[in-house]
Amino acid sequence: MTPDDLKKTAEIIARARSVISLTGAGISVESGIPPFRGKGSLWETIDPMEFAHIESFLKNPERVWRGFLAGMKDLLDRARPNQGHLGLVALEEMGRLSTIITQNIDGLHQLAGSSDVIEFHGNFAWQRCMTCDTLIPSSDIDLSVLPPRCDCGGLLRPDCVFFGEMIPDLSLSRSRALASTCDVMIVVGTSAVVQPAAMMPVIAKNSGAVVIEVNPEPTPLTHSVSDHFLRGTAGRVLSALVEEIRKILD
Repeated sequence: MTPDDLKKTAEIIARARSVISLTGAGISVESGIPPFRGKGSLWETIDPMEFAHIESFLKNPERVWRGFLAGMKDLLDRARPNQGHLGLVALEEMGRLSTIITQNIDGLHQLAGSSDVIEFHGNFAWQRCMTCDTLIPSSDIDLSVLPPRCDCGGLLRPDCVFFGEMIPDLSLSRSRALASTCDVMIVVGTSAVVQPAAMMPVIAKNSGAVVIEVNPEPTPLTHSVSDHFLRGTAGRVLSALVEEIRKILD
């Protein structure tokens, strides 16, 4: 990422009419949450089909809670937003970002202060009763007995999308509509291999938007879809971008 790259992308964002962002696991790495794919990822240590598929959960919820979900809860309970999340909040406060589409389930965008977040895969910050549909904050769940249960006796599950489940229709339709009407999309920390999220930058590009990618390494988007590639961690790049945009707007 050169100063010239930073200045060009800052000017594009500062002058844009409608800016949205697509974020993936990479933005939360600096909060201590490992990505699901790639080097050092969660799926290197556990089999997602064995511990993150809805059929596995329904067949043996205790095993899935012990082997994966309890550890994930502990990890997310301790995680806090980093400079990447806060950079997107700053862009919203400057009127330069309207909506975040995220693949993440950690709830860190909302915790940082982002007001409009579309969660493709739900949110692990809440547990949902499979009997009465009550939502309970994950931080309030007692894991001394597994699997945890609601006061009604129903089984609790994370309010997120397991493998084998569909992305909520409203999240998908709204994301497509925003991607097709924005004039800038900032893509941050996504591997760009998981569908249908990976199609959002393509939709934006085909609709005439400028795609700005922030990632530490190139992705399938970098040379075919992205107009500008800012190489680096989300926290470092977004912090620098925010400062450059402030100079322009001031």
